[in-house]
Amino acid sequence: MNNNSNAYGQVITNGKQLYTEITIKATPEKVWAVLTDFAAYPSWNPFVKSIIGTPVVGKPIEVLLQPEGSKGMKMNPEVINYEANRELRWIGKLFASHIFDGEHAFVLHDNGDGTTTFMQYEHFRGILVPFLKKMLDVDTKASFIQMNEALKKRVESSN
Repeated sequence: MNNNSNAYGQVITNGKQLYTEITIKATPEKVWAVLTDFAAYPSWNPFVKSIIGTPVVGKPIEVLLQPEGSKGMKMNPEVINYEANRELRWIGKLFASHIFDGEHAFVLHDNGDGTTTFMQYEHFRGILVPFLKKMLDVDTKASFIQMNEALKKRVESSN
C-alpha cells in the first residue's frame, strides 16, 4: 500500500493511519483523469472541495478539506509524490511539524480486468493525534468513504 521509496522529502511511517478503498469499473487512466480534474471538484467531491495549483513534487498546493457539516480547513501541503495514473501524495502540517501532521495519498491499482482499486489513506502524527482520535476514526474516515463513492459514481457514469 504505502510505498515510501518513491516519495520526496519527509514521510510519516508511524502514528495513526486511516485507510479506505473502493473498486471502480474503469481503467486507471479514466479514474486519474477525473481525480486530477481539480477544477471539477466542487461539482462532485463531498470532502476535498478544491485543489488549487499544479502538483509538482517538492512544491505546495492549496487544498480545501470540508467534511460534511463542518466549516472546512484550508491547507498548503507539500506534494511528495505525483505519478500519473498511479499516485498523488502530499504532507501537510498544522502550525508546525509534530503538532498534527498528515500524509494523504490517493493511489490507483490496475486490477487487470478493466477495473481499478482506488485507495485513499492518511498517516497522522503529532501531539494532537490522541485527542483527535474519535474525530479521525468517525468523521474523517466517513469523509474518505463519501469521496471514494462519489469518485466511483462520477467515473462510472462517464464511461
